[in-house]
Amino acid sequence: METGLTFWIATAIKSFAIVFGLVNLGALLLWVERRQSAMMQDRMGPNRAAIKLFGTEFRVAGLLHSAADGIKMLWKEDFMPPGADKFLYRLAPIIALTPPLALFAVIPFGPTVYWGNRGAVYGDIPGTITGHATQPWNPTVLGIPLHISLADTGILVIFAIAGSGVLGAALAGSSSNNKFSLLGGLRAASQMVSYEVAMGLALIGSFMVYETTRLEQMVDWQMTHVWGIFVQPLAFILFTTASIAETKRVPFDAPEGESEIVAGYFTEYPVMKMGMFALGELVEMVASSALIVTIFFGGWQMPFVQQTGFHFDYFGLHIHWWWSHLAVVIVGALTFPIKVLIVVFLQMTIRWTLPRFRYDQIMMLGWKILLPASLLNVFVTGIVLLFVR
Repeated sequence: METGLTFWIATAIKSFAIVFGLVNLGALLLWVERRQSAMMQDRMGPNRAAIKLFGTEFRVAGLLHSAADGIKMLWKEDFMPPGADKFLYRLAPIIALTPPLALFAVIPFGPTVYWGNRGAVYGDIPGTITGHATQPWNPTVLGIPLHISLADTGILVIFAIAGSGVLGAALAGSSSNNKFSLLGGLRAASQMVSYEVAMGLALIGSFMVYETTRLEQMVDWQMTHVWGIFVQPLAFILFTTASIAETKRVPFDAPEGESEIVAGYFTEYPVMKMGMFALGELVEMVASSALIVTIFFGGWQMPFVQQTGFHFDYFGLHIHWWWSHLAVVIVGALTFPIKVLIVVFLQMTIRWTLPRFRYDQIMMLGWKILLPASLLNVFVTGIVLLFVR
């Protein structure tokens, strides 16, 4: 693995690429959500905005609408509500945006890149096969994992980081000196704490099957066996539901329900600060989708693609297409974001399909349905593993 200066250079490059990509993806997802909602509701959407150059109108499929929103956020006046706690008021949007970005530090987004004197290789990777001979390990080969941090506790780090995100909404509600903001902050805190319990228990069954909490090892297990959704389908449903509730999006957007409490915990936040809350929710959605893909859909693995290329041995067919290691890495690094965007699309579809739940319904779903179902899943998984292993 990379050491010394190489480690810090690789970490800096990966960190910059992830943060830069997520910030821009969050802004792009705002346009995607507008377009998708318009298609689902059979209306025009944001594609009416246009700019006229040399007598020709350019609409760019509504992207100019989002660009205009960004310009307005930069130019509109910022203000501080009277009686607000200045320090906490300014700190809340930062706390709301930082944890979702930090989650990607331990999420693997591609296979390890092995780099030797001849560039990207697969013949020097231990355990790989070229022709009929297994290749020995070459110590001169440099391994660069496609994730920022390799934490032994794995997904437990993610729960620790994600749990701190509730502080942003709680501080925003309590520091704004507004009763509607305070009510929204209280709703957000109680809702996120409630669904954290169900979310954690929903994955216990997956931990029992994978026998690890490290995300890269979960992907390795799925590559050699089957995707996690086929062995833990109930856990997938429970975790997806809880993750949507954690992001405070419809139908779980009671903390910011405009029909009841104006805009909830960010009622008193103008322009860029409100934009940070919105961007934080979109990045949270991407982070939860990345976790769902990693745990239940094989992570970066494209079906039938292994370390040495494409291999299909089913229904009497034996197809073996040997690829270079660089090609395997590129395919894996492209497969992961495609899977993530598909899950994001699913979450957006749910957002524009279901109406907002009442707050008592949200609490009842978390404590009386998701939590018992998670415990039942753990019990059934334990019984099955007791007889299978």
